[in-house]
Order: sequence, then structure tokens, then C-alpha cells
Amino acid sequence: MLDLARLNQLQNASVLVIGDVMLDRYFIGDTNRISPEAPVPVVRVAHTEDRAGGAANVARNIAHLDGQAAILGIIGNDTDGRLLKDLLVKEKVHSELLELDDARTISKTRIISRHQQMVRLDMEDTFPVAQAESVKKRYGELVEQYNTVIISDYAKGTLACVGDLIQTARKAGKQVLVDPKSKDFSLYRGATVITPNLTEFKAAGGEASSDEAMLSSARAMLAEAGIDTMLLTRSEQGMSLITQTEHHHFPAEVLEVSDVTGAGDTVIATLGTLLSAGFELKDAAWLSNLAAGIVVAKLGAATVSPEELAARASHQWSAKTSGYHPSVEQSLLHIDYARQQGERIVFTNGCFDILHAGHVRYLAQARALGDRLVVGLNSDASVRRLKGEERPVNSLEDRMEVLSALACVDWVIPFGDNTEENDTPEQLIKRVNPQVLAKGGDYSIDTIVGADFVQQNGGEVAILPTVEGRSTTGLIKKVRG
Repeated sequence: MLDLARLNQLQNASVLVIGDVMLDRYFIGDTNRISPEAPVPVVRVAHTEDRAGGAANVARNIAHLDGQAAILGIIGNDTDGRLLKDLLVKEKVHSELLELDDARTISKTRIISRHQQMVRLDMEDTFPVAQAESVKKRYGELVEQYNTVIISDYAKGTLACVGDLIQTARKAGKQVLVDPKSKDFSLYRGATVITPNLTEFKAAGGEASSDEAMLSSARAMLAEAGIDTMLLTRSEQGMSLITQTEHHHFPAEVLEVSDVTGAGDTVIATLGTLLSAGFELKDAAWLSNLAAGIVVAKLGAATVSPEELAARASHQWSAKTSGYHPSVEQSLLHIDYARQQGERIVFTNGCFDILHAGHVRYLAQARALGDRLVVGLNSDASVRRLKGEERPVNSLEDRMEVLSALACVDWVIPFGDNTEENDTPEQLIKRVNPQVLAKGGDYSIDTIVGADFVQQNGGEVAILPTVEGRSTTGLIKKVRG
């Protein structure tokens, strides 16, 4: 069985992404009438979002998995290009984008209403070979610094020299993963892994009338193109990992699909990050399939966090814990990424010494107030100061493990490890900066630590009811008789 504790090593991955970068812009609002000017719906735009797209979305997916990501591509000397670079800084992606005066940044604008894409507007030109040569030159200076290369082809001209790029990486001993766009897979000769979807596979001559035909034609295509492995994404049929000597099929996750935008980017980013971190190919492919199932349930070009990946994998195995334990700083970074994607962050805190039904109901209610739940957990020293020398009954590590196993809990972050001044979660609340602060019991808003900070930053404070007759102190008294 795969040791999911190895997800703690993802920061050791270093991946250079090269390809067509673009700015994804979203206009989001409600629709309740038809335009009097033409038979089209009117979208009343409530807010807009800008995200790194194309090959840049692959790089941000890697960064969100804690990998060290760099992106090489072409942007114009324009407003969209500068905005894209600023977005990548926020996403912790190292930018090697070539800003050219005679190019314009590719952008795609999507109009979305009620979680449905209404229309997409593309602003793009195909880059000439001369600009691709500039990319190739910079690539030669960078490739030695990374142990894995991902080539993200959107057929916009950045990768006109793709064969040379692959050969340079392989001569340097690097793994090369390709998300193809060309029908001629021989252009990617020498790649370690190619990741076509079913449409691209068929367009390249693949046969998909049966599993046997698919496997046979895939192997013939790999042999003819000189590529080691194919990870074929087959929509609702899942994914197939194919080499000349073995194949593995991973069934699709049974999830409600919200948006498939960027799902292929997530697959190759996850696969590349895991391979770069030392995972075996089969394990990396299995986890990439889980990542795809997670991301299609989100709106827009979304990403997957290590916590989500570990939780989904643990659920598949019905395991109590994944063994994945991010540091406080990693957790805070992942929370920030989730907020950047528009997810609503809820925070609550407590000792949670002996978890009981009251706790579980309370945490489920807190999670229902948003998209992700952060639990601040008092350290052992803090519990002793608050509850007495005989507490806690369970150590911090045990309490964290039990809380992390709950489906409604996304992050558990300890606090209060040093002095009495740290026995409140105020500093942690300021670092998390939640949109919702939840607290149970007979509190009033003016007595809740951190309430002023959350409200001043546009958030809200929620007081949730406790379950009568359920308390850790009561349980301890009952046990002791």
C-alpha cells in the first residue's frame, strides 16, 4: 500500500513548466432575463476573477501541491502580461516569462452564471518561430536547475522547437512529461510520459472501440513516437496508464462535475510533482486520478491541496489517517491558496481533549458556514494551564489525528505552546484571517477572542449552540465515578 506520509516530501519536487501561458478571466453573476436586443441571456456581473491559465495553471497547480515550480513562456508587454506576472508571485511560482514588445498576452474570458459557462472570449495570436527560439534559448539556461520538465502545449506557437526541448532535457537526465495538442505524437519523441485526453488520442489515430483495441493502438503509438508511457484520460471512464509491458486502469471518481476547465492541467501537474518527489509511476498516476476527481467538482481552473489529496486517498482505503502532516506554515499557505480560489474559510478553536458527539455536531455546523474549516487546537501546555495538571487526557498529536480524520475538518493548527499569553487563538486568527469565526456555547460576540479583527476585515462571527449534556469534563467525571 502507498505510504501517504510521503506527501510530506512534496516540497522536494522541482519542476520547470514550459508552454503557452495565458490569463484566465471570469465574469460571474446571475441570470434571470433575456436581452431585449437579441435572444441571449443577460448576466448581471457580481464579481470578476483573474487566474493564471494554460501552462501557467499547470505551474500554479504544482505550487499548490508544495512543489517548487517555475514557468517559462511568452507574454506581451501589456496590462494582461503584467497582471499575469503579479498573479504568479501570489501563487509562489517562479516566473521566467519572456515579455516581448511584438507579442500580446493570450487571454480567455469566461462568462459564468449559476455555475454554468455561458460563453468564452479568446484574445490570442500564434507566436512566430523567432519568438519560440527565444524561449528555447532561455530554456537551455534553466533546465539543469530542475529535475522534471512539463511541456504544456496549447498550440499557440511557444513550443515550435518542442523536439529540441525534449532532447535537451533527456540528455540532462530529466523526466519529461507532455500534455499534447498536436495530432502527430512523434513531435514529442523522447518524452517520458504523454498525457492525451480521449479526443486527442483519437485525433492522433488511437482506436477506442474496446479496451483491447485501445491498449494495442496506444502501444503502437508509443513505439512509433518513441515515447515511454501514456497516461490516457478517458473522462467518465477514468484513466489508463500504459507502457509496453504493463497497464493499469483507474476508474473515474463518482462526483458531481461542476467544471472540467483545467482538469488536464491538474493531472499533469500532480503527476509531475509526485514523480519529481520520488513517487513510483503507478502510485503517482493513481493519485493524479484522484486529483482530477477533486478539481472537476470545483468551479473554474481550480487546484488541489495536499490535504485534499491525502483525505481522498485515505477515504479510498477507509483509512483512519493518511500520515500526511503539514507544518503550520504549509497549512497557512494552503489556506491562503484556498481563499485565492474564492473558498470561504471558517475558523473555530478549542481543546477537543476527548472528542464526543457534541464536538462532532458542532464542527459539522461550523463547516456548513463555509467551504473549508480550520480548527485551532490548544497545545498540551495550554490545556494544562486552562484545565489543570491532569489534562489533557489525550496528547496534542492524538487530538490532531482524531480531528483530522473528520470529513468536516480541513486543517488542524496548534497554538499556545509557550506562555499564558498564547492561550487564546488571537494571533492564529490574525494569521488565518477567516471569513467566518465560529464559537459555541454561551458567548456573546463582544466576548469572543478575535471577533473584532474578523469583523473589521469584512468577516462575520457565528455563535453555534452546544449539545446539552455533552462535555469532556462531564465524561471524565462519569468515568471516574
